[in-house]
Amino acid sequence: MRSAEITRKTRETDISLSLCLEGGDVCADTGIGFFDHMLNSLFFHSGMGAVLKAVGDLNVDAHHTVEDVGIVIGQALREALGDKKGIARFAHAYAPMDEALAFAALDISGRPYLVYDAPMPQEFIGQYDTCLTVEFMRALTVSGGLTLHMKAVYGDNSHHVTEALFKALALALKAAVRITGSGASSTKGKLD
Repeated sequence: MRSAEITRKTRETDISLSLCLEGGDVCADTGIGFFDHMLNSLFFHSGMGAVLKAVGDLNVDAHHTVEDVGIVIGQALREALGDKKGIARFAHAYAPMDEALAFAALDISGRPYLVYDAPMPQEFIGQYDTCLTVEFMRALTVSGGLTLHMKAVYGDNSHHVTEALFKALALALKAAVRITGSGASSTKGKLD
């Protein structure tokens, strides 16, 4: 089983995550309702099992919690993938959500890089600040060693745009982590 157990505790957050690339129960509890909705969607549509609990300094705002959850998920992905032998590595996906359409292209390369082009029509989705989505994606890519390109192609509703982004990422992750061979998917002979 490709899985990982990660805990991270700082003065700002206390996070635990159990992640299994082969599936399982899905439950995210961060104290940020909309973010929980996005994480549950990410795990479910990627085919991963994940139980995540995060307690953060929400009295300040949601930034530290969202960013640190991205760090922990990236660390768990990296650990669960191990030497990455046999994975597809590259994947991309479009995901619609009502009037919104989003795209994600992913390379599990070991080289972190994020290109993010997703203007948000509204600044807040409930209590969730839409600028936090890029912070989550940046933390995920850096700690996970991912190259990720994301684009909101169009959309009038920030909830729909954000959900389409998370679902596009989920679909790309599902395809990229699948085992398709036995060696490293690299001309160098290994993925760092």
